[in-house]
Parts: sequence; C-alpha cells; structure tokens
Amino acid sequence: MSITTIILCVLIFIALVLFLYLVPVGLWFQALVSGVHCSLIQLMFMRFRKVPPSIIVNNMINATKAGLKLQQNELEAHYLAGGNVGSVVQALISANKANMNLDFRTATAIDLAGRDVLKAVHTSVNPKVIDTPPVAAVAKDGIQLIAKARVTVRTNIKQLVGGAGEETILARVGEGIVSSIGSAVTHKEVLENPDSISKLVLTKGLDSGTAFEILSIDIADIDVGKNIGAQLQMDQANADKNIAQAKAEERRAMAVAQEQEMKAKAQEARAKVIEAEAEVPKAMADAFRSGNMGIMDYYRMKNIQADTDMRESIAKPAGAKPVQPGETKK
Repeated sequence: MSITTIILCVLIFIALVLFLYLVPVGLWFQALVSGVHCSLIQLMFMRFRKVPPSIIVNNMINATKAGLKLQQNELEAHYLAGGNVGSVVQALISANKANMNLDFRTATAIDLAGRDVLKAVHTSVNPKVIDTPPVAAVAKDGIQLIAKARVTVRTNIKQLVGGAGEETILARVGEGIVSSIGSAVTHKEVLENPDSISKLVLTKGLDSGTAFEILSIDIADIDVGKNIGAQLQMDQANADKNIAQAKAEERRAMAVAQEQEMKAKAQEARAKVIEAEAEVPKAMADAFRSGNMGIMDYYRMKNIQADTDMRESIAKPAGAKPVQPGETKK
C-alpha cells in the first residue's frame, strides 16, 4: 500500500469522526423514533452554539413522552442562561402528573433565581416538616418555659421567586411562641393546653411573604425552666443592697472627713491658745517695766488663779485628769 493511500485513509477517518461529532446521527435517529422533530442541521448548529445536543434532545424526549410540548429554542436559551435544563424538565413533568399549574416560564425563573425547582415541586406535593430549635419564653408569673415545635409546610410556587426561606419561617414561629407564652397568666395554663400556642401562632399569618405555606404547627415538647421572676427579684434586692451599702460607706467617709476636719481645727485653736499663753509672761514683764503693774497686783492675780484651780479640782470627779495649760475642758 502506497503512502498516498495511507494518507487518504487517515484523512477519510478523521473526516468521518469529525462529521459524526458535528452531526450526531445516532441522537437524531433516537429523537426521530421518539416523536421529537429535530433536524441534523439543528443538531450541528447546537455544537457551534456550545450547547450539548444530548442534553436538549434527551430532555425533549422525556417531556414528549410525558405529554408536554417544549420548544427546542426555549431549552437552548435556558441552558445558555446558566440554568439546569434537566431539573426544569423533571419539575414540569412532576407538576403535570400532580395536576399543578406550573408553566415553563415560571419553572425557568425559579431555577435561574437559584432555587431547586424540582425540590420545590416535591415539597409542594409532599409537605415537609421543620423542627424548630428550643424556644425559651417567660409567662406572667415569672416561670420560664422551653418549647419545641414541628412546623409542617409546603412550597408556594407562586411566591417561590423573591419569597423568604425556612429561616424566616423558624424565626416567625419562634416569635409567635414567645408571644403566646408571654401572654399567659400562669405557666400552668400553657402546660394544660399546649395547643393554645399553635392556635394563636397560626392566626398571625406567619407565612405571608415567604416561599412556603404553613399547614400546621404542633408543639412537640415543652419543659419548665427557671423561675425568672424570683431570680430578677433577687438580683434587684442584691442591687438595692449594694446601693445602700455604697451610700452608707459614702456617709461614713463624709463623717470621718468631718471628724478629721474638726480635729484639725481644734489643734489649730490649741496652737493659737498656747501661742497666746506664751505671750502672757512677756506682757507681764513689759507691765512691770512700764509701771502699769505692781507686785501686789501680781500676787492678787496668782491668788485668783489658785482659787480658780481649787474650784475646778473640787468640781471634777475623782480620778479625772487635771487640765493642762493649752487644753480645753471636755
């Protein structure tokens, strides 16, 4: 075999592989026998538009067999927009079998919004149960109750785009439980009729603006917690005691400061008295020198002072300490 023949065979083989890749004949024949109209030219153009023909054709076959009429261009546009074509088609088939009113435009909008449209359809047909975390609330008598609820919801297809999720449902249900327990006069009322919580919560319309419809709220468990009222009263009493102690300490400190101030003033006065008494001998000496005071005047003054000391000693009780010069009588 010559080199030219070998090269020609290789080129023919490459051309055949390239043709089968660009023109998926097997896929076209599968669509033909399944009742889906799709030409070879359209399948080849899908390659150039970077759309896998197998995804489009297989989903069109599934939809046709389920009794749905979908357009090839719509499926390609949804794929190019980043959507999940298989999930949308399966959701449309499930909704059709369940007699739900779900059109292609709504399904693609839900899918492009980041929601799982197939899961949403399943939840709408088969409602799901959401368990709330423990919710603590306090009745009017100060007793804390810890409740757990089970919320049964189903998907609201019309509000799925832009509607709030499960977190909002749980938050609203928790808020309703707290409000219901808080409005009870005593915790015993709640323990006797736990269904009163679910009835009150259901009347609040908690599913408005969400992607779900609440079917029922059941209280799964309710426990008695702490005596919050008594604890608050104890805390208030401790706070009042600390305030009273602080005020008493403030008054004591002020009294001590006043006492110290009075002592300082007394010491200052005694110092002035001692200073004044120290000036007396000088004044007497000046009086003697100037002739304003004689010896008889001096003895008369000493006699008066002796009489005064005697009277003070008689007036004092036994064992009392005599007053020293410069001190004041107590």
